[in-house]
Amino acid sequence: MNTKEVAEKLVTWCKAGDFESPYQELYSPKIVSIENDGKAEGAYVEGFEGIQKKGEWWQENFEVHNTTVSEPIVADNWFSVKFEMDTTHKPSGQRSTTSEIAVYEVKEGKIVKEQFFYDEQGQ
Repeated sequence: MNTKEVAEKLVTWCKAGDFESPYQELYSPKIVSIENDGKAEGAYVEGFEGIQKKGEWWQENFEVHNTTVSEPIVADNWFSVKFEMDTTHKPSGQRSTTSEIAVYEVKEGKIVKEQFFYDEQGQ
């Protein structure tokens, strides 16, 4: 698959609420995932094991009420998607809406890097 095809598949699954299938079909086993600048604890993970732990942490800490996903913007081996999420932080009960830009790098038909950019809560 080329970058546009990968991007379109990812967006189709995410719009359907399926955030697991992309990992199985579209992601490289050597995936790198970064939250913002990657400096906070758990904000930089590598490989499927790291992605799985990150996903488990997310499910333990957040209830997702709604997610909106934009169409992808593709440039060579890169694409970006805007996500808007209405979530409740389970430990505090605080509900909020977050808007983020996700940037993906594709090599040999697989996503090898994802990085999410958003404002930290409370700032």
